Amino acid sequence: MRAIFLLVLLLGVGLAGGAVYMANGYISQYQAQLERERAARAKIVKTVDVYVAKESLRYGDPITPDNVIAVKWPENALPEGVFTDLEALFPEGAERPRTALRAIEKFEPLLPVKMTEPGEDAGVASRLGAGKRAFAISVDVATGVSGFLRPGDRVDVYWTGRPPLRSGGERGGSITKLIGSNIRLIAVDQIADSDRASPTIARTVTVEASPEEVARLAQAQSTGKLSLALVGVRDETVVSGVEIDQRELLGIEDAPEPVEEVDVAETEPEVCTIRTRRGSEVVITEIPCTN
Repeated sequence: MRAIFLLVLLLGVGLAGGAVYMANGYISQYQAQLERERAARAKIVKTVDVYVAKESLRYGDPITPDNVIAVKWPENALPEGVFTDLEALFPEGAERPRTALRAIEKFEPLLPVKMTEPGEDAGVASRLGAGKRAFAISVDVATGVSGFLRPGDRVDVYWTGRPPLRSGGERGGSITKLIGSNIRLIAVDQIADSDRASPTIARTVTVEASPEEVARLAQAQSTGKLSLALVGVRDETVVSGVEIDQRELLGIEDAPEPVEEVDVAETEPEVCTIRTRRGSEVVITEIPCTN
C-alpha cells in the first residue's frame, strides 16, 4: 500500500508540474503575441484621402470625376498641392473641366502643375508665369540644336552679328554674345506637349521671357542671327558676360600703337636788356623780364 501511495503521489506531482509548464508556455506565447500586436499598432501610419488618376492621361485630356479616384495616402508624405477635397478639384459653376498639361500616369496624384485651372485651355497662355510673355524665335536644324528641343527645356540664346561703328569710325568684325540665359521653352512650332519624345526639326520655338528680355530678343533677331544652346535638366546656373569676336577666336592680339618720340629742345633762359647811349658809346644793361 505504501508503495502504491508513493507511486500515485509521484504521478500527481509530475502531472501537476507538466500542467504548470504547459500553462507557462501558453501564457508566454500569449504575451509575445500581445507585444507583436502592440508594435504593429505603433507602426500604423495615418493616411488621408488623395485624388489620383484612375487611368493614364496625356496632354490635352480632360480631367473629369469619371477618371479620378480617392486613395489612402500617408499623411506625412503628401506631395505639395495634392487634392484631398473633390469640391476643390471640381468646383461648382465651372463650365469646362480641367485639362492635363503633362502626362499623368495611373494612380498618380493630381497636382496643379500638371493640369489647368477649371475652364482654361491647355494652350501656350496657360503655361506662362506671372509677368511673362511668349516670344517666337526663328531656328533651323543648326541653330535649333538639331531638333532635340522640347517644350519645357531651357536654353541659352546667343546673338551673332556686326556691332555698330566704333567711335573712331572703324568697323569691327562680327561678334557672338550671350543675350539670354536659362530661358524656358514653352512650345516648339505648334507643339506644346512636353512629353513628346521624338526629335522635331522646328522652324520656330516659343520662349517664356520678361518684357525686357522680349525687347532684347526682338532687337537681336532683327539685327543678326540667333543660336540656341540646350541647358542641362538640373542646371540652374545663370551665365552672363559671354562675348567673343573673330580676333579672340583666332588668338590674334592687337599690335601696340607706336609711340611718337618728341624731341624736347633745350631752351635758353630769356634775357631782357636795355640799351643806353652815352655819347658815341652804347651801353647794354640786363634787367628783369616783366612779361
